[in-house]
Amino acid sequence: MPAKEAEASATGRLAAIYIYPVKSTRRVALEASAVEPQGLRMDRRWMVADPDGKFMSQRTAPRLALVRAAVSPEGLRVQAPGQEDLVVAQPNGAARASVEVWGDSIPAAEADGRAHEWFSRFLGTECRLVYLDDPASRPIETGYGKPGDVVSFADSFPALLISEASLEALNARLDEPVPMHRFRPNLVVSGVEAFAEDTWDRVRIGEMDFLVAKACARCIVTTVDQETGVQGKEPLRTLETFRRGEDGKVYFGQNLIPLRPGTVRRGDIVQPTLRR
Repeated sequence: MPAKEAEASATGRLAAIYIYPVKSTRRVALEASAVEPQGLRMDRRWMVADPDGKFMSQRTAPRLALVRAAVSPEGLRVQAPGQEDLVVAQPNGAARASVEVWGDSIPAAEADGRAHEWFSRFLGTECRLVYLDDPASRPIETGYGKPGDVVSFADSFPALLISEASLEALNARLDEPVPMHRFRPNLVVSGVEAFAEDTWDRVRIGEMDFLVAKACARCIVTTVDQETGVQGKEPLRTLETFRRGEDGKVYFGQNLIPLRPGTVRRGDIVQPTLRR
């Protein structure tokens, strides 16, 4: 959404921190997280790809919502209904793949065959699991940030922020409210007004500084119930009635670029700088 000018900014608190170790799988809530150039540590460093190397997400495979993925000392532990738990070793890079995320061709390390079989069986289609072993290999979208800014297997930017009040404003328009995890944010902020994040230029969260790069365009993933993997029509249908930009896209939340490495902690003070 276009930013509105404002004269003063409110201070909020960091209410929640989430990562998604495998792109499009279930959230993992954290009390604190290191922030690296490509985003929160271990956020979307793994990804499921089809046989052609194109990324798979809840857009086409909503059952990914049912996969629990947790980083372990051994690499990655995955769980899903009807599947045996599987521990996947972090790939050593011996097997390589070229994968694609929204037109970006990215070199990645392939997990072992057991992981490919596990995900293929659960999703009912042939696929493979890959790991981004060189997180500096994918630059962010041209025109945002500075040269050298990078992103993981996330759609476009290192982190996503949404305020609790923005969700409350949306839920006030819905017959059935939806939880925050429908929008898969990394950082959730309390104590600011609805859609205040649309007016921010930069934001300090605890010791961390972020550039607020651009609003996040939303898609049908928001209509997938993250507890059941079943797709519906809301909240996207309602968002279209009041959050459509001039380009026709529907926006909710703001994409961030970290300005330096550091750590964020739940309860951190959130101090935005407004756009002028």
